[in-house]
Amino acid sequence: MNLQRTGPFVEGEWIRLSDPKGRKHNIQLVAGKEFSTKKGQIRHDDIIGRPEGIVVETSLEFPYQVFRPLLFEYVVSMPRGAAIIYPKDAAQILVQADIFPGARVIEAGAGSGSLTTYLLRAIGPEGHLESHELREDFAETARKNVELALGGSPDTWSLTVGDLRDAAEGPEVDRIILDMVDPWTCIPLALNRLVPGGIVCGYVATTTQLSRFVETLRESAGFTEPHAFETLVRDWHLEGLAVRPNHKMNGHTAFLVTARRLAPGQRPMPKTRRPAPGAYGPDYVGPRPADLQD
Repeated sequence: MNLQRTGPFVEGEWIRLSDPKGRKHNIQLVAGKEFSTKKGQIRHDDIIGRPEGIVVETSLEFPYQVFRPLLFEYVVSMPRGAAIIYPKDAAQILVQADIFPGARVIEAGAGSGSLTTYLLRAIGPEGHLESHELREDFAETARKNVELALGGSPDTWSLTVGDLRDAAEGPEVDRIILDMVDPWTCIPLALNRLVPGGIVCGYVATTTQLSRFVETLRESAGFTEPHAFETLVRDWHLEGLAVRPNHKMNGHTAFLVTARRLAPGQRPMPKTRRPAPGAYGPDYVGPRPADLQD
């Protein structure tokens, strides 16, 4: 399933069928085969050699639109080991962490390979992605999904089964993306391997993880003030004058945190606004910003 292909459909590639109710099927084109639905059979030969965007009919004259799957459509239906990073968050990571062609990026963990695929596309043929995954079964799933999406394993990618914290020594990188339970434990590595001006980005699910990651970044005194946010996506219902938000929406999936590496020997700009009273009071036992007294 090379998701970068254009032109007429060819045998062996994957396509996405959509019916009028929005139901979707991914199938691989094989000459002479048929795909069976409740509404009849679709002949693969009726699709091979034709352009994207066609409408084919089943043997019972039921219509299906035919397109190649887009990457965001592929990642939400890919085989999973770990939970995936959803497209709305992957998009923010690519933009807020400023992933650019030629970037040297570290990713932990690889999960099921959804963000990995986006990162590999973004860094292009001149960049390099260093992915780390603790679990071998997750790493194997990620490898298979990336190879299916990109038509093989690119030379710009290295996948290591193991703990990122064991890779504290290594070449400098431009970006570090941390999708893990305890990303704050990798801040010493980020201090060591990020170039000045580089970006560390954390992806965490809970407010307690968010707080500890942010406060540990502050305590390290090696980064700019962290920026934390989440992304909510809501579709709209559109029918004539009936224009309103859908009743369902893609709500909270995770929090994202970004911060930039300061040059060695430099300290963060002092805050002009003091923390709220009690924010670091006697009940708070976590990390503290370097300029705060106990």
